[in-house]
Amino acid sequence: MTRLRLRRTMAAFVALVAVAAMGGCGGSGSDAGGDALDAPGAEVLEKATGKTTIEFWHSMKGPNAQAVDQLVADFNAQSGGKVEVKAVFQGSYDETIAKYKASVQQKSTPALVQIYDIGTRFMVDSKQVVPVHKFVEKDAFNAADIEPNIASYYSIDGKLWSMPFNSSTPLLYLNKEAFERAGLDPTKPPRNLTEIGELAKKLTVKDASGKTVQYGFGAAIYGWLLEQLLATDGKEYCDHGNGRTGLASKVQFDQETAVGVAQWWTDLVKGGYATNTGRKTDDAQAAFKAGTVAMHLESTSVLRGYVDAAKGKFTVLTAPYPKVGSSSAGGPIIGGASLWIGGVGHSAQEKRAAWEFVKFASSPAAQAKWHTGTGYVPINAKALEEQIDKDWMAKFPQFRTAVDQLHALPPSVASAGCLLGVMPQARKASEDGLEAAIVGSKPAEQAMKDAAASVQGAIDSYNKSVG
Repeated sequence: MTRLRLRRTMAAFVALVAVAAMGGCGGSGSDAGGDALDAPGAEVLEKATGKTTIEFWHSMKGPNAQAVDQLVADFNAQSGGKVEVKAVFQGSYDETIAKYKASVQQKSTPALVQIYDIGTRFMVDSKQVVPVHKFVEKDAFNAADIEPNIASYYSIDGKLWSMPFNSSTPLLYLNKEAFERAGLDPTKPPRNLTEIGELAKKLTVKDASGKTVQYGFGAAIYGWLLEQLLATDGKEYCDHGNGRTGLASKVQFDQETAVGVAQWWTDLVKGGYATNTGRKTDDAQAAFKAGTVAMHLESTSVLRGYVDAAKGKFTVLTAPYPKVGSSSAGGPIIGGASLWIGGVGHSAQEKRAAWEFVKFASSPAAQAKWHTGTGYVPINAKALEEQIDKDWMAKFPQFRTAVDQLHALPPSVASAGCLLGVMPQARKASEDGLEAAIVGSKPAEQAMKDAAASVQGAIDSYNKSVG
């Protein structure tokens, strides 16, 4: 999962939301007016002469980009010459949504775009896209096979707005040999933060000179991890039902649970049992891959890379994401991104072509190849029944943890995640609070309260622009 921080100013962001929300007009050859956000039927491609070509903007790189290219090639090959999808890499998630917002102003949006989870509220408010549920209804498409916990994030009032694509869930990563050297059983992983703290002390190792050569715990100061912990405690990140019964008007990461997380993390670092690698997830990942961290929080999307990097050095094990306390009864939120179908400025053929690719990408066979090629959780439950997926799970049982965790709890308001127009800014603010506590510049409670207050102006400006 790409995690570059948002660098745009709030003024520019709000101005763009306002422009987009006006629902600009389409360009030449496009649907206009009320038809722009309708879902055309299959007949528009059947009657079309020639080939319909669309652009698919995405943010995948490395092996994930190769998997995207293969997916697109497979679709184009089976389309019978009626549709051609052209995959175009646009940079990080933040860069892609920034380019998309610019394309709204220029009236040149792509027919299909991959947008990260926390861009969902903006995409809905932009009034540029055809909600996926309209195509589902048009085709009587069976959406029941889409994993409920994944679909819930991208749904409002029970209706799916975009199709989940690369979905991830957070995991607890363990260094098996580090556990065994400490006389601990790696098959009995910690279940909550208290247990992680206790084991971190036993897993911290110093050399003869007193230098720490292995820390018990380490993770990036990344707001997504805090969001997950709040959800496992059944707490909502923002008000108004996590922004699902109305526009969220405030964030709630200054609540007791979040303050407790900040204090727990601070105590581990201060005691020398956890390393502080800062906010860059690459640095935290490198520490775990190097074997200098015994327990680590990260997304399932990096599991393939971890297994490869640790080969010959140590064994990577996975466990369910920890809960805050022993009485916590919630579950984590999904991460990743989804596919959005352009409406304004696009012909009926282009919209239908985009939907045909979306259907293909969400099929069991395609999702099985995607899962085994990337490590992302398959969004279609039936993908797990494909032989390629069965063989993969047998070879790498670590991948089973994410799927089992996904199925362990029914969807809830807390685990659905917060829909907030300025969620990227809110996530950065929560990191400001966590870091201030961890480095000792502020007490945990004050740090989180100040952080929550710092994003209030951005929330108010956004809501005013779309209200």
